[in-house]
Amino acid sequence: MNTEGLLAQRIVNIKSSAIRELLKHSKMEQVISLAGGIPSDALFDFEGLSIATQQAISEQPKSAFQYGLTEGSPLLRERICALCQQRGVFAQPDDVLITAGSQQALDLVMRALVNPGDLFVVERPTYLAALQTLELAEANILSVGSDSDGMRVDELEQLLKTHKIKGVYVVPNFGNPSGLTLSLERREQLVKLAVEHNFLIIEDDPYGELRFSDERHTTLYQVSQQLFGHCENIIYTSSFSKILAPGLRLGWAILPPFLLQKVAIIKQAADLHASALSQSIVECYLGLDRLPAQIEKIRAVYRQKCQILADLLQQQLGDVISFDMPKGGMFLWVRFRQPFNATEWLQETLKQGVVFVPGEYFFAEQPDRSTFRLSFATASEAQMQEAVARLRRAL
Repeated sequence: MNTEGLLAQRIVNIKSSAIRELLKHSKMEQVISLAGGIPSDALFDFEGLSIATQQAISEQPKSAFQYGLTEGSPLLRERICALCQQRGVFAQPDDVLITAGSQQALDLVMRALVNPGDLFVVERPTYLAALQTLELAEANILSVGSDSDGMRVDELEQLLKTHKIKGVYVVPNFGNPSGLTLSLERREQLVKLAVEHNFLIIEDDPYGELRFSDERHTTLYQVSQQLFGHCENIIYTSSFSKILAPGLRLGWAILPPFLLQKVAIIKQAADLHASALSQSIVECYLGLDRLPAQIEKIRAVYRQKCQILADLLQQQLGDVISFDMPKGGMFLWVRFRQPFNATEWLQETLKQGVVFVPGEYFFAEQPDRSTFRLSFATASEAQMQEAVARLRRAL
């Protein structure tokens, strides 16, 4: 069969996620993975999930196994709004769209917003899957740098003097892969620029609850409400994947009115609605009021694991690498002190039986090949000790 010309042009050169490819190596025996951004299944609240599942099946079987609303279960949207209020995101259930993870929310929003050639801005580095959704939507991607205070909003301001952009994608809390947190001053500056230049901000917040201290960072959504009395320029997305269980594939987006109906129509075409069974389980789980304790447990363990990995890296590799300590999340973003190709080095570390994600995959442009991302979420202390020793040997 002659397949030339059969594929849509926008996917001819699309690449698989480097992280998903690397996960294949992590399944091999004797390989220690510091690559995948996946939560520790040792921390899943299996007891609570079991209770919630039984409730969903026995108390509301028709809702759990029948078609549902595209926007999602009304009660679940109410409970998500209550959850979001604790984060400073004050929305109504009608503002919420339930999605198959926040990843689907990004895809649906990009498809609703982006015309081929529209300019979208991300930070360097940024979430790999966000780059994929932008590429599939045929956006032109521009990037601005980042430092210890997160995205360089001053660079964005300079860029806006010569470019008209459609939107900005940002992970303001403990970003993937950088682990950085956007400062309050820059959050305010970013929101002001969005209103002044009429562009949208996609505030992706899957890690905000995984903070290592009691300090809660003000969301961009809340900043906009405080400064302007509205959130028309903000799209807020989050997920249950990192705080409950990723296998449920459940996230949500809080959307301005002009956008929500259009995104819902796209979702109708994609999958009608998110899994009714997953929605019922999460709805029941939230009703058990076990999530706050679950989040506290995850925060404590990740805080300890992050410190352990950071100490090991400093002891074993501190002469050749540097990194900023994150204030939460699941990642350490590491940079070699001298020019060094981390992607090529990965071939050597694989021989030693340890896998990580080279940093170059997280850049829309100007990739820094001397960087790499490590996840401390799933490895035990003993595994991290051995992994760092193997990284040292691989040098």
